[in-house]
Amino acid sequence: MVDLLADVLPRILRRTFICSFAAGVGLVAVAPSSVLGKDTGNVIRIGYQKSGAFLLLKNDGALEKKFAALGFKVGWNEFPSGLPLLEALNAGSVDVGHSGDAPLIFAQVSGIPFKYIGTTSPAEASAGIVVGKDSPIKTLQELKGKRLAFAKGSSSHYLVAKALAEAGLTFEDIRPVYLQPAEARAAFQSGSIDAWAIWDPFFAAAEIDANARVLRSGQGLSPHREYYFARREFLEAHPEVVAPLLAILREIGEKAIKDPDGTASFLATKLGISVAVMEKSEGRKQRYYAEPLDNAAISDQQAVADTFFHLGLINKPLNIADAVFRPGP
Repeated sequence: MVDLLADVLPRILRRTFICSFAAGVGLVAVAPSSVLGKDTGNVIRIGYQKSGAFLLLKNDGALEKKFAALGFKVGWNEFPSGLPLLEALNAGSVDVGHSGDAPLIFAQVSGIPFKYIGTTSPAEASAGIVVGKDSPIKTLQELKGKRLAFAKGSSSHYLVAKALAEAGLTFEDIRPVYLQPAEARAAFQSGSIDAWAIWDPFFAAAEIDANARVLRSGQGLSPHREYYFARREFLEAHPEVVAPLLAILREIGEKAIKDPDGTASFLATKLGISVAVMEKSEGRKQRYYAEPLDNAAISDQQAVADTFFHLGLINKPLNIADAVFRPGP
């Protein structure tokens, strides 16, 4: 389902009924306490996923205290991934959210009214290409003619593009297999694919539970950042929320990094993943920091956009800087 939506996202995101569509097919999971619907005044409606700093912040309760002092209430809305979160933002039901790089590329090319407000540090080691423990494949060059699985239009798609270029190969040299993580893991374990490009915590799970060997990590290939964004209309009305929001995200991130075992245990429970997998994932995760986008972050996201345009995944070139929030004096 997500693969299909990645393919047609530039078209469907323009439709006014997109949020109801997402809810109708079960893509949007909303907590009972969520504040959805039209803008309700001084309420900041946050879309979050079952990973990352927003989930930790929701559990901590610090955001409510911080924003109560600023005259805001906080609404929490849970989503399974960045794509349906952006659909809800397009419908005006969410004010702030977070996502990896790829969904935001599709959202920008489709004219979704959002601005990047922050980014995490790169986490290059949190993604990679794996093969079976006993696979004869030892180098990227040996992927030629092999079946390599990854989610189309995802951060792994970008990782594969960079890895192939490093090896002097192109997509025409391999046999791409477009699969989402759960499907890819089943195919990997059955031996119906030769290699798999994937991100954490699925990456860590492949190493620990699926006898995978890392052929090439994302180090030096893909930044694997996470981005924070906000609805453009909300930012125009409340630009003052950006700085304190990023500040409290940094604070919760620092707590997570200082207590990796506790963070891993909490996330393992929420995600239904073993603590061992989460500990491995958290040990190489640098995506908790939250800072305004600098030139390096803009350049990283621009590289993803340029690659997707070159591959024909988006139908026009993008200028990422056009969608970056610039605070006033």
